Amino acid sequence: MKKIPDFKLSVLFILLVFIIQSISSSIFPLITIIAINLEYIKNPNPVIMLIFILVTSIVIGVILAKIISKRVLKPITDLNEATKKVAKGDFNVHIDEIGIVKEIKEMIHSFNIMTKELKNIETFRSDFISNVSHEFKTPLSAIEGYATLLQDENILKSERENYIERIIFSSKRLSTLSGNILMISKLENQEIVLDKIKFSLDEQIRSCILSLENLWSEKNLSLDIEMDNVVFYGNKSMVSHIWFNIISNAIKFTPNGGLISVKLKNENDFIKAIISDTGIGMSEDIKKHIFEKFYCADKSRSDSGNGLGLTLVKRIIELCGGTIEVESKKNIGTKFIVKLPNTDGY
Repeated sequence: MKKIPDFKLSVLFILLVFIIQSISSSIFPLITIIAINLEYIKNPNPVIMLIFILVTSIVIGVILAKIISKRVLKPITDLNEATKKVAKGDFNVHIDEIGIVKEIKEMIHSFNIMTKELKNIETFRSDFISNVSHEFKTPLSAIEGYATLLQDENILKSERENYIERIIFSSKRLSTLSGNILMISKLENQEIVLDKIKFSLDEQIRSCILSLENLWSEKNLSLDIEMDNVVFYGNKSMVSHIWFNIISNAIKFTPNGGLISVKLKNENDFIKAIISDTGIGMSEDIKKHIFEKFYCADKSRSDSGNGLGLTLVKRIIELCGGTIEVESKKNIGTKFIVKLPNTDGY
């Protein structure tokens, strides 16, 4: 917030005191003289009249000074009280932007902006803690439950293997969640991409597709791959998260026998990657929120993820100086369009 110049305030209050005293010491004597001339006051005693005028002028001056100073100081006292509330954690504070001094009005305006931002941060913090707690609680409860069932010595071998498989699945989910949270926290406080190297972007995407082979082959999905030879200059490990999250989502939400298309084009100033599927698609309302933290379109699905993958993708693309767009129609499919700057190492 902008600091009010002490000199300006001092001059202002000196002027106010001078004006008030001038008014009180001139108006009342003038009224008294008029009253004497009109014979409302007869045979006045000069000494008594002088004392009377002096005392009355002081009293009127004090009253006027109190009224005017209260008006002038009200924005400052309001700001002082509001600051005390903010210090106690109350961010629902708003002060009317009034005041004679321009700097005071500007300071109050800045204060209102600050409290609004603090309120938004507090809301985000509460939601974040709530979501993280919920996301951790689900797999932990599953692990505890299946581990308890494994203590029964009379369970069948097939049941035991099923419980162990579910424990491993929940453990991996916890590990992914922890890794994503740590990475997002790191990237949100990072503005410069480090450890940049030149690498083949098309080869990286092919490797990602191969690493997910067990998922797309299990669903008998067809792949349409068409990629130019593209060299990209960036953080190889960080960029790989873009393709892994988008392609794994495409596989997850595409029904058996569907099609996934991956295209990569070198278009002079930028590199364009288009990843589309013939999956379940999404509504316009869902599309607006997919890049938000912990947003899951279908919370009833146990495999719906933790809502951090696309948030991570968007942040990485922003750090690379690129953009991401999504086109989708319900029950028809989804298309992600990623554009990255074609710096070629410079």
